Amino acid sequence: MVQEIDAIKLAANKRDNRGSRRVSRLRKDGWLPGIVYDTQGQSQPIQLKRHEFELLLRHRADENLIMDLAVDNDAPRKVLLKDVQRDHIRDHLMHVDFLEISLTRKLRVPVAIRLTGEPLGVTQEDGILEHLLRTVDVECLPMDIVKEFVLDVSQLKIGDSLFVRDLKIDLKKMMMLTAPDIAVASVLLPHVEEEVLPEEAAVEGAAEPEVIGAKPEGEVEGEGEGEGETKEGQEVKGKEVKGKEPKAKAEKWKETKGKGKEKE
Repeated sequence: MVQEIDAIKLAANKRDNRGSRRVSRLRKDGWLPGIVYDTQGQSQPIQLKRHEFELLLRHRADENLIMDLAVDNDAPRKVLLKDVQRDHIRDHLMHVDFLEISLTRKLRVPVAIRLTGEPLGVTQEDGILEHLLRTVDVECLPMDIVKEFVLDVSQLKIGDSLFVRDLKIDLKKMMMLTAPDIAVASVLLPHVEEEVLPEEAAVEGAAEPEVIGAKPEGEVEGEGEGEGETKEGQEVKGKEVKGKEPKAKAEKWKETKGKGKEKE
């Protein structure tokens, strides 16, 4: 199912003002700056009423709009809305680009995909609908461009998918450029996380206490040299390990010193 594009008429004026300051002044005065590219690639600066153009786009998508653009007193010409720039904060229109087209020359354009219906896998099996692909590329004449493709997903069950090849297009008017085996929509099982009881969480989260100076399992005492030795009185990473042997030596020294004083 496709939806055809309506004919739109648009009026604009030639624009002589260039530069960021002059363009900012135009915007303050209610004008929208833009550029029209002709079939030879030449550009022509234009300006149009911003409020009128916003009303024109309000109920239409920004992409693939074909218009009859009349600049000043020139004859209207067919143009394709190529690009629209907006203020990210206030969402105001900032700039617009048009591309002049020939009605006898094919174009490559993206077309949006809209899903319709409620899948059986969602309503009866508690599944989740995944919209995997939102646009496809097609080649066709300008007047054969469509707004969107509508894909019915109401018959999908859990594990089912629809692909690009399932889109209904008029092969006499357009050619699909996107690979046919790419999935557009699927119904999947909901992701359920296993519930962990508080007691189990406490047991699983408990870590064994680390014994400082303990040797790794399987290592025989006395093996290895340098850092990591934990014998009493030896250094571990430059620090002395306090043990019984150094304490015994200190007491013996005090006892000997005391006997020396008695002899004096």
